[in-house]
Amino acid sequence: MSTTTVATLKILVSDPLHEAGTALLTQNADVRVDIKLRLPQAELIKAIPDYDALIVRSETQVTAEVLEAAKRLRVVGRAGVGVDNIDLDAATRKGIAVVNAPTGNTIAAAEQTIALLLALARNIPQSDASLKRGEWKRAQFMGVEVRNKVLGIIGLGRVGSEVARRALGLQMRVLAYDPYVTAEVASRLNVELAPIDRVIAEADFLTLHTPLTPGTKGILGAEELASMKAGSRILNVARGGLVEEDALVKAVESGHLAGAALDVYSTEPPAPGPLFQNPKIITVPHLGASTVEAQASVAEEVVQQVMAVLRGQPARFTVNAPFVPAEDLQALAPYMQVATTLGRIAVQLVEGQLRSVSLQYEGELATHNTTILKSAALIGLLQPVSDDRVNLVNATLLAQQRGLRVEEEAVRAQGQQPSNLTLTVNASGGAVVLGGTVVRGEVHVIRVGDMWLDMAPDSPYLLFIDHRDRPGMIGAVGTITGQYDVNISFMEVGRREVRGRATMVLGVDDAVPQNVLDKLRAIPDITGVKLVRL
Repeated sequence: MSTTTVATLKILVSDPLHEAGTALLTQNADVRVDIKLRLPQAELIKAIPDYDALIVRSETQVTAEVLEAAKRLRVVGRAGVGVDNIDLDAATRKGIAVVNAPTGNTIAAAEQTIALLLALARNIPQSDASLKRGEWKRAQFMGVEVRNKVLGIIGLGRVGSEVARRALGLQMRVLAYDPYVTAEVASRLNVELAPIDRVIAEADFLTLHTPLTPGTKGILGAEELASMKAGSRILNVARGGLVEEDALVKAVESGHLAGAALDVYSTEPPAPGPLFQNPKIITVPHLGASTVEAQASVAEEVVQQVMAVLRGQPARFTVNAPFVPAEDLQALAPYMQVATTLGRIAVQLVEGQLRSVSLQYEGELATHNTTILKSAALIGLLQPVSDDRVNLVNATLLAQQRGLRVEEEAVRAQGQQPSNLTLTVNASGGAVVLGGTVVRGEVHVIRVGDMWLDMAPDSPYLLFIDHRDRPGMIGAVGTITGQYDVNISFMEVGRREVRGRATMVLGVDDAVPQNVLDKLRAIPDITGVKLVRL
């Protein structure tokens, strides 16, 4: 008679975790949970070799040294959204999955936004403080109703969508900017999509729900604040750094804005300053996720992700990229960077609301399962606008959530046809078509629209210039870039015919200032100029 021994899975919890999470862990008969809070680095390094999983919040620093010492570790779970305390590169090199819990605090953040909106409209914190000082100044705290007011939302992702639903319940009109959400999704929410300048200009209350990226940092600066209607109000429960705080203080002090409510700051904890001295600016210490329910939900969500990995199942919120299946690695791996690069370029060239994405594979690529290339292209397209780290696991899901239709087409090889892929991004402002391939191990862009060229996009910035082919065009562009110390690393030109339409692509080493872009656009026969950051 034989008996089967079930191996025990050992999980270390090194930061405080809501009991809902620990209860979920202990329901598994083959799981042993050790709770050792606030371990010094040396002790964590000594302990980690015995564990299959590690669950942290923000306190424990999961460094490369910790991961290197791990012998059995298969997954690190972060009970929260950010993963800045985990060395993702080291984890990926070791084949350790990193998962997080990005949806658990969605409702809490949305409710915090509405709470601050109402507090801002009715001067609740200020009037409370006044009464507690023994004052009775009712006239000083005259408020406004939110009914029939315009709520402008920048970013219609998970939190932004929940804010919209609640605002509609308050009989507000919701106007939103998010070029990566389709009109169909917005329509289901009863939200009107609009360009960002219109949302800013028409909003009575403006709320931000975008990730903090190089493209969104300071998205509300002095110029944007000046374009808001007089007496409007701002809310930020998303990320510090989206609003230029000094400009915000000036806009409120001048009376142009009636007030603001902030839950997040460019530096946390923030230093004392004018932001906290103006009674018209409500400030709270990053409480967006601070509800009992959110903490329980985050704990349960991260435990579910950790257990999925330990059971050999796909985890929905894997933060680092999983390994490519061995059978497809050799053929597809070189083209994953091609797909991501094309997506990253396309999302900066396209105009208007995204509608659909299509990928066409030619040559040997068409004989493989290309799902991983589709995900790689979506990483390039969606990463700049996603709060989550977009990876090969969740890219398709995030596209579906945004209502983005994604199609693939395989064109079977004819003889020795080389492998290449074409990415087409359709939007309300037209389509962007890009083609790419691999040449001597490097990414090459070989098509822009209907123009054929060949460039290796290895510069930090690319300058796309649509123009009519004529003598002196290259010289005119070079003269302006030279005058303003813009260093060109390469130039490629594609044209359909002599003296016809053409596209010039310049690789440049530094960001091109707006005034230089304007001067380039003013050159006769230039029809379009766009700067792409890689």
